[in-house]
Amino acid sequence: MAAYAHPDVLVENDWLSQHLNDPKVRVVEVDYDASANYETGHLPGAVLFDWRKDINDPVRRDILSQEATTQLFRRAGISDDTTVVLYGDFNNWFAAFAFWVFTYYGAKHLKILNGGRKKWIAEDRPLTKEAPHPPAGTFSAQPPDPKLRVYLDDVRGLLDAVKGGKAHLVDVRGPKEFSGEITAPPEYPTEHAQRGGHIPGAKNIPWAQAVKDDGTFKSREELEALYRGKGVVPGATVVTYCRIGERSSHTWFVLRYLLGYPDVRNYDGSWTEWGNLVRTPIEK
Repeated sequence: MAAYAHPDVLVENDWLSQHLNDPKVRVVEVDYDASANYETGHLPGAVLFDWRKDINDPVRRDILSQEATTQLFRRAGISDDTTVVLYGDFNNWFAAFAFWVFTYYGAKHLKILNGGRKKWIAEDRPLTKEAPHPPAGTFSAQPPDPKLRVYLDDVRGLLDAVKGGKAHLVDVRGPKEFSGEITAPPEYPTEHAQRGGHIPGAKNIPWAQAVKDDGTFKSREELEALYRGKGVVPGATVVTYCRIGERSSHTWFVLRYLLGYPDVRNYDGSWTEWGNLVRTPIEK
């Protein structure tokens, strides 16, 4: 079985169990709803990054700024040489989003806990309700890397290339969201878009097809068969999107780090932007 392109970005439960007290390792739980997850019990020593409050701008529809990233990491006791292990619920949806954001701002020692909360709890490993208070870190975020993110006009400009097979749009939502049968994901049924459907030319490869029942990632061979089987091959620009960018970050992570695709970008505006705009073309 072939190794992932960048196997060092994943850690397993056994490894993390041996490094929970390592001062050079900071464990971070990334939650959409901390009251339902972190506050009920989290990995010993894990700090909380609240997806809405910490990783998104409090006023604009945008991710946090470079300066806010610096301050967030320093409050969490993270320095430039700290290994940061991210994990969360929904098979690491929001942990993958955080990985993408922090990579965008130049963080170098990021890892994802393979299987997230689900596998840790399934193996009956220890949890605590005690929140740590680490000493301040010295991390400094870097200017954003434009090769990792696209905006609305970028996607519009790619539509002809997508039609000609020179770029790929990967819609990672479920089939009913992709077809327009429903306008909100089953997990958040009240968060509707104005229109249902997908961006013209997009291929539907739901994010969850990349993970096994225990929440861990499928093998490299299985992942290559999944994406290549839909015509998504390396060598062309690949843009992933979903509803708000978190599920697409999961697929971005798979394509970039597990399969080694050289040019993968996340469209975090996703369907809440595209599907709600006047005169923006859609397909059903």
